[in-house]
Amino acid sequence: MKLLVTGANGFVGKALCGALFEQGYAVRGAVRSAKTIVETCERVVVGDFEEQTDWENALAGMDVVIHLAARVHVMHDTSIDPLAAFRQVNVAGTENLARQAARAGVKRLVYVSSIKVNGEATEGAAKFSESDVPNPQDPYGVSKYEAEQALHRIAAETGLEVVIVRPPLVYGAGVKGNFAQMLKVLAKGIPLPLASVNNRRSLVYVGNLVDALILCATHHVAVGQTYLVSDGEDISTPDLLRQLGVAMGHPARLLPCPAALLQLVGRMAGKADQIERLIGSLQVDSGKIRRELGWMPPYTLQEGLRLTVRPA
Repeated sequence: MKLLVTGANGFVGKALCGALFEQGYAVRGAVRSAKTIVETCERVVVGDFEEQTDWENALAGMDVVIHLAARVHVMHDTSIDPLAAFRQVNVAGTENLARQAARAGVKRLVYVSSIKVNGEATEGAAKFSESDVPNPQDPYGVSKYEAEQALHRIAAETGLEVVIVRPPLVYGAGVKGNFAQMLKVLAKGIPLPLASVNNRRSLVYVGNLVDALILCATHHVAVGQTYLVSDGEDISTPDLLRQLGVAMGHPARLLPCPAALLQLVGRMAGKADQIERLIGSLQVDSGKIRRELGWMPPYTLQEGLRLTVRPA
């Protein structure tokens, strides 16, 4: 089986290409720039991922595409029209890739979407599942949902097998964004006013996500399905910080503070969304992929955290 991985030089892409290579698959990685180095797969440069991208060379001879490349969610988007910017890459770009893949004889496309298609939080509600009515609440989430819909239309028109995977926050060595900021704060021993937070959040270690993606690329039952994936061990923000601190050898310094006060400070500082991600709940039910595909995460949450902070 020959697989094309888009966004092969990204956080998940590097891990995925490495795992596919180790398992003996023929892997081709699509990247934007000729300056990009990908060590574990054949590299093909396609330029920007958008509606006009020519995928002919990248798709030649491929059986499966795992589509990771995207315009990712950012905390402070400076685009004049963020939704239009997300749609250009995540919707039009994905649709263009899928149609060219179908014409090239590719059998299956695995699309890495986002739990943001389900919504932003599960505070006081049941865990998110595949049967939920989609409720994206920001331009990024909307674009991911619209891309999913476009892929299902193309599947119906062309016979291309489509599998959708919606992960929550992905962590692991080299992670960026808010998780990386948490690690920096812990390393510096900065006190955090989060001891009183009582939430539950689902995460997925990059090694677990990669394992699920490979299964979705190869298992016959996955065709046409949407799967939510997680480590299966939900954790509160204070406990996450404590476990990371132990793994790093820098015990977390947590101070009590009412959640309402944290929310107020967040609004005043223009960081309400960041505070909500620290104190709110977002839980994922990954039972469907476990039942239908027999998937079990190869790494526990504790193992994933240890590998995340382990020195390179």
